[in-house]
Amino acid sequence: MSAVSPLENQSSTEELPFYEPQANEVELFEHAYKHQLPVLIKGPTGCGKTRFISHMAKRLGLPLYTVSCHDDLSASDLVGRHLIGDGETVWSDGPLTRAVREGGICYLDEVVEARKDTTVVIHPLTDDRRILPIDRTGETLHAPDNFMLVVSYNPGYQNLLKGMKPSTRQRFLSMSFGYISRDAEIKVLMEETGIDKLLAQRLVSLANSLRALKDQDIEEGASTRLLVYTATLIKSGFDPVKSCLAGMIEPLSDDEDTIAGLMELVDAAFGE
Repeated sequence: MSAVSPLENQSSTEELPFYEPQANEVELFEHAYKHQLPVLIKGPTGCGKTRFISHMAKRLGLPLYTVSCHDDLSASDLVGRHLIGDGETVWSDGPLTRAVREGGICYLDEVVEARKDTTVVIHPLTDDRRILPIDRTGETLHAPDNFMLVVSYNPGYQNLLKGMKPSTRQRFLSMSFGYISRDAEIKVLMEETGIDKLLAQRLVSLANSLRALKDQDIEEGASTRLLVYTATLIKSGFDPVKSCLAGMIEPLSDDEDTIAGLMELVDAAFGE
């Protein structure tokens, strides 16, 4: 099966989910897909990893199977299991198996959160074999050319128990995402929420002030996602200061003193 061209099965680039590139990640992803290479995306919460994958799936004309990984996610959740219904046992493919059978992108978001047995499942798909053995059905699926495995995680939350092993990391091409530039973030806010440029500039300036406090008063800076939430509230007519509290400050900390300190920045930006 030949690789799908970048715009096949798509009537217009206007259908693409909006995404503002940070560097050469679009071109790199297309080359990885063309050569059947798996991709690892690293970056903080809310920096655009999931939006990027949605954008690229649409750009490449591929179905997207997204799995939000968590502590209880097992290999069976990815591969599939036998289910009992109508007096008989029926095999049900998991999202990874469906992607391998049908082609498409399987995106494992925050993969290090999943149980360790998931690593055993994805390893054969990340080398030149590109196979998915299904022990319970006796099948061995060979991934078609238009199958792509993509995983992501947040290195900021790594620990000894949930870090990705070097032997696993080295099975992937990797790209790092961070907070986008000031001008790009202003553009994203205007595009996503319809706010004017002046308000977008004020919000981005506030976010950058909050990010400067990372590792001091807060564990992680305000993400672009939180900026979009806040801008959406303000655009709808909600009070700007209260919008910043709900959309940007409260999600960053549970400590009352920290919240009070962060609100001083908000008052400086939006207070009368």
